[in-house]
Amino acid sequence: MRATLEEWQLTALSDAAQLLTSEIVTNSLLHARSPIRLTVEQTETGVRVAVTDGSTVVPTMRARSTSATTGRGLVLLTRLADEWATELSDGGKTVWFTLRTDRDPWQDASAADAADEVGL
Repeated sequence: MRATLEEWQLTALSDAAQLLTSEIVTNSLLHARSPIRLTVEQTETGVRVAVTDGSTVVPTMRARSTSATTGRGLVLLTRLADEWATELSDGGKTVWFTLRTDRDPWQDASAADAADEVGL
């Protein structure tokens, strides 16, 4: 991911893209237990990353305790990605996300964390 985004001169997206890619790949490996396909595409506004697997089970956010060591992937997608979704197909599903170059995902995530702390 890092090398590809560097080649595309999108290094500002690298940290967020690596983290979110790790999350959706890990989810596919843990839950689908099928072969996966990772696709990384440069878009007009940034990057789109997708993971396709053989499961038709759509990822859902679940309640978790603060001491849980898993269960934060979809929260990270919601906070850092510009968009993300799951698309079902006959042979499984694709979970994808986009990151735009005109927005700092970390700044927006920090603002969301601050809002959570004050109950907004």
